[in-house]
Amino acid sequence: MSRGVCAMVSGGIKIFFFTEENSTWSTLDMDVIRHSGYADFEWAIELNRYSLEFIGLWPKMEETAREKLIANIRVFLLIIMVTCVCVIPCIHSLIRVWGDLMSMTDNLQFTLPLVSMTMKLIIMWRKKAALAPILYMIAKDWLKLNSDEERKIMIRCARIPRMIIICGFVIMFGSFILLFILPCFGITVRYITNVTDPGKPLPLQTYYFYDTDTSPYFELTFAAQCVTLMVSAMGYTAIDSMFGLLVFHVCGQLENLKGRLMTSSEKNPNFDHVLADAVMDHVRLIRCVRIIENTFTLMLLGLFLYFGTLFSVYGFSLVTVITDGRHLSFLRLSSLVTVLVNIFAHMCLYCVVGECLITQCEGVYQAVCEYRWYELKPKQARNLILLMTRANKPLNVTVGNIFPLTMNSFCSLLKTSGGYISVLLARCD
Repeated sequence: MSRGVCAMVSGGIKIFFFTEENSTWSTLDMDVIRHSGYADFEWAIELNRYSLEFIGLWPKMEETAREKLIANIRVFLLIIMVTCVCVIPCIHSLIRVWGDLMSMTDNLQFTLPLVSMTMKLIIMWRKKAALAPILYMIAKDWLKLNSDEERKIMIRCARIPRMIIICGFVIMFGSFILLFILPCFGITVRYITNVTDPGKPLPLQTYYFYDTDTSPYFELTFAAQCVTLMVSAMGYTAIDSMFGLLVFHVCGQLENLKGRLMTSSEKNPNFDHVLADAVMDHVRLIRCVRIIENTFTLMLLGLFLYFGTLFSVYGFSLVTVITDGRHLSFLRLSSLVTVLVNIFAHMCLYCVVGECLITQCEGVYQAVCEYRWYELKPKQARNLILLMTRANKPLNVTVGNIFPLTMNSFCSLLKTSGGYISVLLARCD
Protein backbone atom coordinates (compact mmCIF):
# COMPACT_ATOMS: atom_id res chain seq x y z
CA MET A 1 0.00 0.00 0.00
CA SER A 2 1.33 3.47 -0.93
CA ARG A 3 0.50 7.00 0.04
CA GLY A 4 1.42 10.09 -1.96
CA VAL A 5 1.97 13.79 -1.46
CA CYS A 6 3.04 16.51 -3.89
CA ALA A 7 5.76 19.11 -3.31
CA MET A 8 7.25 22.01 -5.25
CA VAL A 9 10.98 21.72 -5.84
CA SER A 10 13.44 23.63 -7.97
CA GLY A 11 12.70 21.58 -11.05
CA GLY A 12 8.93 21.90 -10.78
CA ILE A 13 6.55 19.55 -8.93
CA LYS A 14 7.25 16.02 -7.80
CA ILE A 15 5.12 13.32 -6.22
CA PHE A 16 6.56 11.57 -3.17
CA PHE A 17 5.32 8.01 -2.57
CA PHE A 18 5.69 6.11 0.69
CA THR A 19 5.62 2.31 0.37
CA GLU A 20 4.64 0.62 3.62
CA GLU A 21 6.02 -2.78 2.58
CA ASN A 22 9.55 -1.42 2.15
CA SER A 23 9.16 1.62 4.47
CA THR A 24 10.85 3.79 1.87
CA TRP A 25 10.07 7.02 0.01
CA SER A 26 10.30 7.22 -3.75
CA THR A 27 9.75 10.13 -6.13
CA LEU A 28 8.08 10.39 -9.48
CA ASP A 29 8.26 13.43 -11.73
CA MET A 30 4.96 15.02 -12.63
CA ASP A 31 5.82 14.63 -16.31
CA VAL A 32 5.12 10.94 -15.85
CA ILE A 33 1.79 11.57 -14.13
CA ARG A 34 -1.04 12.01 -16.58
CA HIS A 35 -2.99 14.47 -14.52
CA SER A 36 -4.84 17.31 -16.17
CA GLY A 37 -4.46 19.39 -12.99
CA TYR A 38 -0.71 19.66 -13.52
CA ALA A 39 -1.19 20.98 -17.05
CA ASP A 40 -3.71 23.51 -15.74
CA PHE A 41 -1.32 24.58 -12.99
CA GLU A 42 1.53 25.05 -15.45
CA TRP A 43 -0.74 27.03 -17.74
CA ALA A 44 -1.80 29.28 -14.84
CA ILE A 45 1.70 30.16 -13.60
CA GLU A 46 4.02 29.73 -16.59
CA LEU A 47 4.26 33.39 -17.66
CA ASN A 48 4.82 34.57 -14.09
CA ARG A 49 7.34 31.81 -13.44
CA TYR A 50 9.40 32.51 -16.57
CA SER A 51 9.50 36.25 -15.85
CA LEU A 52 10.32 36.02 -12.16
CA GLU A 53 12.82 33.20 -12.63
CA PHE A 54 14.68 35.39 -15.11
CA ILE A 55 15.25 38.06 -12.46
CA GLY A 56 15.66 35.54 -9.61
CA LEU A 57 12.44 36.22 -7.70
CA TRP A 58 10.38 33.08 -8.31
CA PRO A 59 9.60 31.47 -4.91
CA LYS A 60 10.62 27.81 -4.55
CA MET A 61 10.00 25.37 -1.74
CA GLU A 62 13.38 23.72 -2.17
CA GLU A 63 16.49 24.90 -3.99
CA THR A 64 20.17 24.10 -3.81
CA ALA A 65 22.74 26.52 -2.44
CA ARG A 66 24.01 27.15 -5.97
CA GLU A 67 20.52 27.97 -7.29
CA LYS A 68 19.86 30.27 -4.36
CA LEU A 69 23.18 32.07 -4.90
CA ILE A 70 22.51 32.55 -8.62
CA ALA A 71 19.01 33.90 -7.92
CA ASN A 72 20.35 36.34 -5.33
CA ILE A 73 23.06 37.54 -7.71
CA ARG A 74 20.45 38.21 -10.42
CA VAL A 75 18.27 40.27 -8.08
CA PHE A 76 21.24 42.16 -6.66
CA LEU A 77 22.60 43.01 -10.11
CA LEU A 78 19.18 44.21 -11.27
CA ILE A 79 18.82 46.45 -8.21
CA ILE A 80 22.28 47.91 -8.83
CA MET A 81 21.51 48.44 -12.53
CA VAL A 82 18.19 50.17 -11.88
CA THR A 83 19.66 52.35 -9.15
CA CYS A 84 22.92 53.38 -10.82
CA VAL A 85 21.88 53.49 -14.48
CA CYS A 86 18.42 55.06 -14.08
CA VAL A 87 17.25 56.14 -10.61
CA ILE A 88 20.20 58.24 -9.42
CA PRO A 89 20.75 60.00 -12.80
CA CYS A 90 16.98 60.67 -13.08
CA ILE A 91 16.83 62.20 -9.59
CA HIS A 92 19.91 64.28 -10.37
CA SER A 93 18.23 65.56 -13.51
CA LEU A 94 14.99 66.25 -11.57
CA ILE A 95 16.92 68.52 -9.20
CA ARG A 96 18.40 70.44 -12.14
CA VAL A 97 15.01 71.05 -13.83
CA TRP A 98 13.09 71.78 -10.63
CA GLY A 99 10.57 74.55 -11.29
CA ASP A 100 9.97 73.76 -14.98
CA LEU A 101 6.66 71.87 -14.86
CA MET A 102 6.89 70.23 -18.29
CA SER A 103 10.47 69.07 -17.68
CA MET A 104 9.50 67.78 -14.23
CA THR A 105 6.55 65.88 -15.72
CA ASP A 106 8.80 64.33 -18.34
CA ASN A 107 11.18 63.29 -15.56
CA LEU A 108 8.63 61.98 -13.05
CA GLN A 109 6.90 59.68 -15.52
CA PHE A 110 10.03 57.49 -15.37
CA THR A 111 11.58 58.38 -12.01
CA LEU A 112 8.55 57.39 -9.94
CA PRO A 113 8.05 53.96 -11.60
CA LEU A 114 11.78 53.24 -11.34
CA VAL A 115 11.85 54.12 -7.63
CA SER A 116 8.73 51.98 -7.18
CA MET A 117 10.42 49.15 -9.08
CA THR A 118 13.45 49.30 -6.81
CA MET A 119 11.19 49.09 -3.77
CA LYS A 120 9.31 46.13 -5.28
CA LEU A 121 12.54 44.26 -5.98
CA ILE A 122 13.79 44.70 -2.42
CA ILE A 123 10.47 43.70 -0.84
CA MET A 124 9.98 40.67 -3.09
CA TRP A 125 13.57 39.62 -2.42
CA ARG A 126 12.93 39.68 1.33
CA LYS A 127 9.47 38.07 1.14
CA LYS A 128 10.23 35.43 -1.50
CA ALA A 129 10.48 32.59 1.00
CA ALA A 130 7.13 33.54 2.56
CA LEU A 131 5.34 33.20 -0.79
CA ALA A 132 6.68 29.70 -1.53
CA PRO A 133 4.11 27.91 0.71
CA ILE A 134 1.29 29.77 -1.06
CA LEU A 135 2.48 28.51 -4.44
CA TYR A 136 2.72 25.04 -2.93
CA MET A 137 -0.90 25.43 -1.78
CA ILE A 138 -1.92 26.56 -5.28
CA ALA A 139 -0.23 23.49 -6.77
CA LYS A 140 -2.11 21.20 -4.38
CA ASP A 141 -5.42 22.90 -5.23
CA TRP A 142 -4.86 22.29 -8.94
CA LEU A 143 -3.73 18.69 -8.41
CA LYS A 144 -6.72 17.76 -6.27
CA LEU A 145 -9.55 15.89 -7.96
CA ASN A 146 -12.00 18.74 -8.47
CA SER A 147 -15.37 18.66 -10.15
CA ASP A 148 -15.72 20.12 -13.62
CA GLU A 149 -17.52 23.14 -12.21
CA GLU A 150 -14.74 23.90 -9.71
CA ARG A 151 -12.11 23.43 -12.41
CA LYS A 152 -13.92 25.93 -14.66
CA ILE A 153 -14.01 28.46 -11.82
CA MET A 154 -10.29 28.05 -11.16
CA ILE A 155 -9.46 28.39 -14.87
CA ARG A 156 -11.62 31.51 -15.13
CA CYS A 157 -9.86 33.08 -12.15
CA ALA A 158 -6.41 32.11 -13.49
CA ARG A 159 -7.17 33.53 -16.94
CA ILE A 160 -7.52 37.09 -15.59
CA PRO A 161 -3.95 37.52 -14.23
CA ARG A 162 -2.67 35.70 -17.31
CA MET A 163 -4.35 38.30 -19.53
CA ILE A 164 -2.99 41.07 -17.30
CA ILE A 165 0.61 39.96 -17.75
CA ILE A 166 0.10 39.49 -21.51
CA CYS A 167 -1.30 43.02 -21.81
CA GLY A 168 1.60 44.27 -19.71
CA PHE A 169 4.10 42.70 -22.10
CA VAL A 170 2.28 44.23 -25.08
CA ILE A 171 2.42 47.69 -23.46
CA MET A 172 6.09 47.09 -22.65
CA PHE A 173 6.81 46.28 -26.31
CA GLY A 174 4.96 49.41 -27.45
CA SER A 175 6.90 51.54 -24.96
CA PHE A 176 10.13 49.99 -26.22
CA ILE A 177 9.31 51.15 -29.75
CA LEU A 178 8.48 54.70 -28.60
CA LEU A 179 11.53 55.08 -26.35
CA PHE A 180 14.28 53.25 -28.22
CA ILE A 181 13.32 52.58 -31.85
CA LEU A 182 11.83 55.95 -32.85
CA PRO A 183 14.79 58.01 -31.47
CA CYS A 184 17.05 56.09 -33.87
CA PHE A 185 15.12 57.82 -36.68
CA GLY A 186 15.24 61.26 -35.04
CA ILE A 187 11.72 61.04 -33.49
CA THR A 188 11.26 61.40 -29.73
CA VAL A 189 8.23 61.60 -27.44
CA ARG A 190 10.19 63.33 -24.68
CA TYR A 191 10.10 67.00 -23.76
CA ILE A 192 13.51 68.22 -24.94
CA THR A 193 15.20 71.40 -23.65
CA ASN A 194 18.74 72.73 -23.62
CA VAL A 195 18.95 72.02 -19.90
CA THR A 196 17.81 68.41 -20.03
CA ASP A 197 19.41 67.43 -23.35
CA PRO A 198 22.07 69.87 -24.55
CA GLY A 199 23.40 67.26 -27.01
CA LYS A 200 22.11 63.90 -28.16
CA PRO A 201 18.83 62.95 -26.42
CA LEU A 202 18.73 59.74 -24.40
CA PRO A 203 15.59 57.64 -23.83
CA LEU A 204 15.40 58.90 -20.22
CA GLN A 205 15.87 62.40 -18.84
CA THR A 206 19.08 61.75 -16.92
CA TYR A 207 22.25 63.57 -15.89
CA TYR A 208 25.53 61.62 -15.59
CA PHE A 209 28.91 62.64 -14.24
CA TYR A 210 30.51 62.05 -17.67
CA ASP A 211 29.85 63.50 -21.11
CA THR A 212 27.24 61.34 -22.79
CA ASP A 213 27.41 63.21 -26.13
CA THR A 214 30.73 61.72 -27.19
CA SER A 215 31.15 58.28 -28.67
CA PRO A 216 31.19 55.53 -27.40
CA TYR A 217 29.75 56.87 -24.12
CA PHE A 218 26.47 57.81 -25.76
CA GLU A 219 26.02 54.38 -27.36
CA LEU A 220 26.94 52.56 -24.15
CA THR A 221 24.62 54.72 -22.05
CA PHE A 222 21.81 54.28 -24.58
CA ALA A 223 22.22 50.50 -24.52
CA ALA A 224 22.46 50.40 -20.72
CA GLN A 225 19.21 52.36 -20.36
CA CYS A 226 17.55 50.13 -22.94
CA VAL A 227 18.49 46.86 -21.21
CA THR A 228 17.73 48.17 -17.73
CA LEU A 229 14.31 49.52 -18.66
CA MET A 230 13.30 46.35 -20.49
CA VAL A 231 14.26 44.05 -17.63
CA SER A 232 12.70 46.44 -15.10
CA ALA A 233 9.45 46.62 -17.08
CA MET A 234 9.30 42.83 -17.27
CA GLY A 235 9.87 42.51 -13.52
CA TYR A 236 7.40 45.31 -12.77
CA THR A 237 4.68 43.58 -14.81
CA ALA A 238 5.49 40.13 -13.40
CA ILE A 239 5.33 41.29 -9.77
CA ASP A 240 2.00 43.02 -10.33
CA SER A 241 0.63 39.96 -12.10
CA MET A 242 1.93 37.79 -9.26
CA PHE A 243 -0.28 39.76 -6.89
CA GLY A 244 -3.26 39.18 -9.18
CA LEU A 245 -2.43 35.48 -9.54
CA LEU A 246 -2.39 34.91 -5.78
CA VAL A 247 -5.49 36.95 -4.99
CA PHE A 248 -7.57 35.57 -7.85
CA HIS A 249 -6.67 32.02 -6.83
CA VAL A 250 -7.97 32.78 -3.35
CA CYS A 251 -11.11 34.24 -4.94
CA GLY A 252 -11.58 31.04 -6.92
CA GLN A 253 -11.17 28.90 -3.81
CA LEU A 254 -13.68 31.06 -1.92
CA GLU A 255 -16.14 30.69 -4.79
CA ASN A 256 -15.64 26.92 -4.76
CA LEU A 257 -16.15 26.90 -0.99
CA LYS A 258 -19.38 28.81 -1.45
CA GLY A 259 -20.53 26.32 -4.09
CA ARG A 260 -19.76 23.34 -1.85
CA LEU A 261 -21.71 24.88 1.02
CA MET A 262 -24.72 25.58 -1.16
CA THR A 263 -24.61 22.12 -2.74
CA SER A 264 -24.26 20.37 0.61
CA SER A 265 -27.23 22.37 1.91
CA GLU A 266 -29.36 20.97 -0.90
CA LYS A 267 -28.16 17.36 -0.68
CA ASN A 268 -27.81 17.43 3.11
CA PRO A 269 -24.85 15.01 3.53
CA ASN A 270 -22.86 14.43 6.71
CA PHE A 271 -22.90 17.91 8.26
CA ASP A 272 -19.91 17.44 10.56
CA HIS A 273 -17.69 16.40 7.67
CA VAL A 274 -18.87 19.31 5.50
CA LEU A 275 -18.37 21.85 8.29
CA ALA A 276 -14.88 20.55 9.15
CA ASP A 277 -13.74 20.78 5.53
CA ALA A 278 -15.27 24.26 5.16
CA VAL A 279 -13.55 25.53 8.32
CA MET A 280 -10.17 24.12 7.26
CA ASP A 281 -10.47 25.63 3.78
CA HIS A 282 -11.55 28.99 5.15
CA VAL A 283 -8.75 29.13 7.72
CA ARG A 284 -6.03 28.31 5.16
CA LEU A 285 -7.38 30.97 2.80
CA ILE A 286 -7.39 33.53 5.62
CA ARG A 287 -3.74 32.71 6.35
CA CYS A 288 -2.94 32.96 2.65
CA VAL A 289 -4.48 36.44 2.43
CA ARG A 290 -2.52 37.57 5.48
CA ILE A 291 0.76 36.48 3.86
CA ILE A 292 -0.20 38.25 0.63
CA GLU A 293 -1.03 41.41 2.55
CA ASN A 294 2.24 41.36 4.51
CA THR A 295 4.14 41.00 1.24
CA PHE A 296 2.38 43.56 -0.93
CA THR A 297 1.03 46.17 1.50
CA LEU A 298 4.07 48.48 1.25
CA MET A 299 4.15 48.03 -2.53
CA LEU A 300 0.51 49.10 -2.69
CA LEU A 301 1.22 52.15 -0.53
CA GLY A 302 4.06 53.18 -2.82
CA LEU A 303 1.84 52.59 -5.85
CA PHE A 304 -0.91 54.79 -4.41
CA LEU A 305 1.57 57.62 -3.72
CA TYR A 306 3.12 57.21 -7.16
CA PHE A 307 -0.27 57.20 -8.90
CA GLY A 308 -1.60 60.19 -6.95
CA THR A 309 1.51 62.28 -7.67
CA LEU A 310 1.74 61.42 -11.35
CA PHE A 311 -2.01 61.76 -11.93
CA SER A 312 -1.96 65.25 -10.39
CA VAL A 313 1.06 66.37 -12.40
CA TYR A 314 -0.24 64.95 -15.68
CA GLY A 315 -3.71 66.34 -15.10
CA PHE A 316 -2.26 69.78 -14.41
CA SER A 317 -0.09 69.58 -17.54
CA LEU A 318 -3.01 68.63 -19.78
CA VAL A 319 -5.27 71.32 -18.32
CA THR A 320 -2.52 73.92 -18.75
CA VAL A 321 -1.95 72.91 -22.37
CA ILE A 322 -5.67 73.17 -23.13
CA THR A 323 -6.35 76.47 -21.30
CA ASP A 324 -3.13 78.32 -22.23
CA GLY A 325 -3.07 77.12 -25.83
CA ARG A 326 0.52 75.89 -25.64
CA HIS A 327 1.94 74.27 -28.74
CA LEU A 328 2.34 70.52 -28.24
CA SER A 329 3.07 68.00 -30.95
CA PHE A 330 0.51 65.31 -31.61
CA LEU A 331 3.02 62.58 -30.74
CA ARG A 332 3.87 64.23 -27.42
CA LEU A 333 0.19 64.81 -26.56
CA SER A 334 -0.65 61.22 -27.49
CA SER A 335 2.18 60.02 -25.27
CA LEU A 336 0.89 62.05 -22.30
CA VAL A 337 -2.67 60.77 -22.72
CA THR A 338 -1.48 57.17 -23.20
CA VAL A 339 0.63 57.23 -20.03
CA LEU A 340 -2.24 58.81 -18.08
CA VAL A 341 -4.72 56.17 -19.27
CA ASN A 342 -2.18 53.41 -18.59
CA ILE A 343 -1.53 54.34 -14.96
CA PHE A 344 -5.26 54.96 -14.46
CA ALA A 345 -6.13 51.47 -15.73
CA HIS A 346 -3.24 49.94 -13.78
CA MET A 347 -4.39 51.43 -10.49
CA CYS A 348 -8.00 50.55 -11.23
CA LEU A 349 -7.06 46.89 -11.83
CA TYR A 350 -5.37 46.72 -8.44
CA CYS A 351 -8.51 48.01 -6.73
CA VAL A 352 -10.73 45.67 -8.75
CA VAL A 353 -8.64 42.74 -7.50
CA GLY A 354 -9.16 43.85 -3.90
CA GLU A 355 -12.88 44.40 -4.52
CA CYS A 356 -13.25 40.87 -5.98
CA LEU A 357 -11.67 39.40 -2.84
CA ILE A 358 -14.16 41.20 -0.61
CA THR A 359 -17.07 40.15 -2.84
CA GLN A 360 -16.12 36.47 -2.72
CA CYS A 361 -15.69 36.64 1.06
CA GLU A 362 -19.19 38.10 1.37
CA GLY A 363 -20.43 35.31 -0.89
CA VAL A 364 -19.16 32.69 1.56
CA TYR A 365 -20.93 34.48 4.41
CA GLN A 366 -24.13 34.57 2.39
CA ALA A 367 -23.86 30.83 1.63
CA VAL A 368 -23.44 30.09 5.35
CA CYS A 369 -26.44 32.26 6.21
CA GLU A 370 -28.57 30.48 3.59
CA TYR A 371 -27.59 27.04 4.86
CA ARG A 372 -30.61 25.04 6.00
CA TRP A 373 -29.70 25.25 9.67
CA TYR A 374 -33.29 24.59 10.71
CA GLU A 375 -32.92 21.01 9.45
CA LEU A 376 -29.89 20.43 11.69
CA LYS A 377 -29.64 19.31 15.25
CA PRO A 378 -29.28 22.13 17.83
CA LYS A 379 -25.62 21.32 18.50
CA GLN A 380 -24.82 21.27 14.79
CA ALA A 381 -26.61 24.56 14.26
CA ARG A 382 -24.55 26.15 17.02
CA ASN A 383 -21.35 24.92 15.37
CA LEU A 384 -22.45 26.62 12.16
CA ILE A 385 -22.42 29.96 13.99
CA LEU A 386 -18.62 29.72 14.33
CA LEU A 387 -18.13 29.68 10.56
CA MET A 388 -20.78 32.37 10.13
CA THR A 389 -19.05 34.67 12.64
CA ARG A 390 -15.64 34.32 11.01
CA ALA A 391 -16.98 34.70 7.48
CA ASN A 392 -18.72 37.93 8.53
CA LYS A 393 -15.36 39.60 9.13
CA PRO A 394 -14.04 41.34 5.99
CA LEU A 395 -11.19 39.52 4.25
CA ASN A 396 -9.23 42.14 2.34
CA VAL A 397 -5.79 43.45 1.45
CA THR A 398 -4.85 46.81 2.92
CA VAL A 399 -2.69 49.61 1.54
CA GLY A 400 0.14 50.12 3.98
CA ASN A 401 -2.08 48.70 6.76
CA ILE A 402 -4.02 51.98 6.55
CA PHE A 403 -7.12 51.39 4.42
CA PRO A 404 -8.49 48.48 2.36
CA LEU A 405 -7.81 48.06 -1.34
CA THR A 406 -11.27 48.69 -2.79
CA MET A 407 -12.94 50.76 -5.49
CA ASN A 408 -13.99 53.25 -2.80
CA SER A 409 -10.32 53.81 -2.04
CA PHE A 410 -9.64 54.31 -5.74
CA CYS A 411 -12.42 56.90 -6.03
CA SER A 412 -11.10 58.70 -2.94
CA LEU A 413 -7.64 58.76 -4.48
CA LEU A 414 -9.02 60.26 -7.69
CA LYS A 415 -10.90 62.89 -5.70
CA THR A 416 -7.78 63.81 -3.73
CA SER A 417 -5.64 63.96 -6.88
CA GLY A 418 -8.24 66.19 -8.55
CA GLY A 419 -8.08 68.50 -5.54
CA TYR A 420 -4.31 68.84 -5.91
CA ILE A 421 -4.79 69.71 -9.60
CA SER A 422 -7.05 72.58 -8.51
CA VAL A 423 -4.41 73.72 -6.00
CA LEU A 424 -1.70 73.71 -8.67
CA LEU A 425 -3.90 75.67 -11.05
CA ALA A 426 -4.71 78.21 -8.34
CA ARG A 427 -1.02 78.72 -7.52
CA CYS A 428 -0.21 79.04 -11.20
CA ASP A 429 -2.82 81.82 -11.58
